[in-house]
Amino acid sequence: MNITERNNTAKFAPIVLFTYNRPDHTRKTLEALAANEYANESELFIYSDGPKNQDAIEKVQAVRSLIKNIHGFKSVTIIERDKNWGLAESIIDGVTNIVNKYGKIIVLEDDIITSPYFLKYMNDGLDIYENEERVVCIHAHQYPISPNGLPATFFIKGADCQGWATWNSSWSIFEKDANKLLKYILDNNLQYEFDINGSYPYTQMLKRQIDNKVNSWAIRWYASAFINNKYTLYPNKSIIYNIGFDYSGINSGGIDNFNNKKWNNKKPVIINKTTNIENNKIVIKRWSNHFNRNILTRLIKDTFYKKNQYDPFISLKKQFLKKLLKK
Repeated sequence: MNITERNNTAKFAPIVLFTYNRPDHTRKTLEALAANEYANESELFIYSDGPKNQDAIEKVQAVRSLIKNIHGFKSVTIIERDKNWGLAESIIDGVTNIVNKYGKIIVLEDDIITSPYFLKYMNDGLDIYENEERVVCIHAHQYPISPNGLPATFFIKGADCQGWATWNSSWSIFEKDANKLLKYILDNNLQYEFDINGSYPYTQMLKRQIDNKVNSWAIRWYASAFINNKYTLYPNKSIIYNIGFDYSGINSGGIDNFNNKKWNNKKPVIINKTTNIENNKIVIKRWSNHFNRNILTRLIKDTFYKKNQYDPFISLKKQFLKKLLKK
C-alpha cells in the first residue's frame, strides 16, 4: 500500500511537545515543525514543566513566553506544570492523557528538528499500520548507518523515543515497573537480544532504573514493547536531527554519536505496507557495529570533557584511557 496523497477524510494525529528550560532549542524545534506539511491541520499540545530550582525559573518563563506566541497549527494548547515533574513523569502522564483522548499521538521533545515531511511520514505510518497489532510505534530517527541495500522503511523489535508516534492500544502495554520488565528479560535469557546483540547496555539501564540511578521512561517503553514481541517502523535515513547534544538538557550530554549528518530533510518517505513484520537483520548488524565502535569513543569523551559532574575516579579513568590510547 502506497500513500502519496493523504485522504482528506483522515484525521491528523495530535502532536505533543515536551518542553522545559531551553528557549533557543524550543524555538528551533517549533520553527521546523511549523514548516511541516500538515502542520496547519494538526493540533499541537505543549507541556511546559515547572522549574526544578531557582536557577531554572527565568529560562522556564522564557520558554512559556515563547510558546504563547506560536502560530502555524490548527490549534495550540499549553499545559503548564505548577511544579517540576521531571521528563519521565511528564511524558508518561502527557502521552497517556492525549493518546487516550485522541486514539493516536505524535511525540516530540524540545531539541528535535524535523524534516518538512515528518508529519506526513508519521500520519501515513499511523494510518497504514493502525490495525496491525504487531506494530507498536512509528519512529523518525535512524542512527548514522549506511542505507545501502535497505528498503525505505523496515521494522525492529521494541519501541523508540526520538520523534515517535503510537496508538492508545499500543501505549496500553507500557509497564512502569522496571522490576517486572527486567525479571521477564532475565527469566527468558533475552539480555543479548535486548542489548542489540550485546552491543548496547539496555539491560544495565533497566537495572539503573530499578536502583534509582536514572529515571527513564524510554528504557521502559522499549522493554515493554520488546517483551510483548512488538515492532517499530523505522526509515532507512533519519528524518529528524537532535540538537540537544550540547550539555543543555537534563538527560543529554555533549557526545553525539546519534545524529546522521546526512539526514533526510529533502524528500518524503514513502511507506509501502508489508506483512513481513520482523527484525531487519542487516540493520541489527549495522546498529551493533555502530554501538561497538562508539562505546569507547563515548567513554573517552565523557571522561575528558563531561561538565558539571563530580567523579571520584576521574584521575584513574584518565590514566587508564591515556595508556589505552597509546596501544
